[in-house]
Amino acid sequence: MRFLLSWLLNALALLAVAYLLPDIHVTGLDVALIAAVVIGLVNMLIRPLLVVLTLPITILTLGLFILVINGVLFWGVGRYLQGFEVSTILAGIIGALAYSFISWLLASLVLGNKSS
Repeated sequence: MRFLLSWLLNALALLAVAYLLPDIHVTGLDVALIAAVVIGLVNMLIRPLLVVLTLPITILTLGLFILVINGVLFWGVGRYLQGFEVSTILAGIIGALAYSFISWLLASLVLGNKSS
């Protein structure tokens, strides 16, 4: 049940990002649900590989290159899915930051810290 609620919160966070940022468009809740799954899978499967491959530049930029990686992956999902559009890589970077923050905020408000 917690997994489904987390999935719904991520989709709502994606809709909020699309509402707040003019360069990001989501056509509806169904597309947001699919995009939330694809973003999660990309972050789970592809992001670790990119982080390892770009470790030298990440160290040189004191970790700021991870923002670029997140933005490019967010933009890439927008290019791949129909109904979810991210117009530029800069919009992807800003959108990924906003998505992470809003998703974290919603999860902490709704789910709380139930680690015990």
